[in-house]
Order: sequence, then structure tokens, then C-alpha cells
Amino acid sequence: MSYLRTFAPWIVYAAIPSANWNGGALAALLVSLLVIGRQVGAGRPLDAQIIEIGSAVFFAAITVLAFADPHTALHPYAPALSSTALALIAGASLAARHPFTLGIAKQTTPREFWDQPLFIRTNVIITAVWTASFVIGAIVLAAVAHDSTARTVVQVAAFVAPATFTIRYSRHIQARTAALRALAS
Repeated sequence: MSYLRTFAPWIVYAAIPSANWNGGALAALLVSLLVIGRQVGAGRPLDAQIIEIGSAVFFAAITVLAFADPHTALHPYAPALSSTALALIAGASLAARHPFTLGIAKQTTPREFWDQPLFIRTNVIITAVWTASFVIGAIVLAAVAHDSTARTVVQVAAFVAPATFTIRYSRHIQARTAALRALAS
């Protein structure tokens, strides 16, 4: 559920038809701000909202562009720009040694695990997979910019693939950790 909330602005933006991209950008910006506001209200620190804040910045910029020049030549490339923005945000979180998935994982993981190397390494791996998916998605979306059906398939795949990996890899690590604890007992 946390990932769904984190990526809600991107889902909203992707779900609104391309012909209304300025409305989609504005809706995504408002959802971004709402998500950040609710997270802050719930006590989640801003440094645990890397994707959320990056999303708000991106959607503020794309909203300005979409309303200032609705027929810009960049319009068909907006999905590729979106994936590029996500790749940059996720990659920057890795470079800063604070993978964006840490903030999400901490919401469902007991505090005593937060500083453990396995927990951090798991989130580095998961964030790297998301980053790679966004990079690949950006490249493919740029190549299929004028094919709306292909764009939709690529956008969905660029989220479903890393989300599926995240779920499976997290379960694998949890099972491995439980097995190691059982052996140690």
C-alpha cells in the first residue's frame, strides 16, 4: 500500500488521457502535495519522502509547461520525461546513500531492523531495480513516443516489474532471515 501511495501522482498522471495532459499534470501535482501533506501530518519526515518531493517538483514543472504551451513538441515525450525524472530521483537517492525505498520499508518494519546492514542492503537492491526500470522505461518510452498503445504498455510494465520484484525479494529476505533465526535458536 505504501508504494501505491508513493506513486499515486504518477498513476493519476498516466491514467488521464494524453489529450488532457495539462489537467493530468495539475491533478498529479495536487495529488503529490496531498500525499506529502498527509505524510507530514502522520509524522513521516521529509527525508523519508524522496520520491514524493521529487514528484511534486516534477509535476510543478510539467504543469507550468503544459499550461504555458499545451502543444509543445515535448508533449509526446512527457511519459519518457516522467520516467527520466523518476530515474534521476531514485538514482540520486542511491548516490546519497539513502535509497528511496528505506522510507517506505520503515513504515512496515520494526525500528530495531532499520540500521541493520541486511535491511539497508535490501533497500539498496530494491531501489537499484526501480532505478533500472525507470531508466529502461525512459529509453523505450522515448522510442515509442508517438504510439499511445505502446506507451501505455511500457508505462505499466515499468511499474509492475519493479513492484513485483520488490514484493518477491522482500518475501525472500524475510524467509531467509526467519530461517537463519530458526537455525540460531
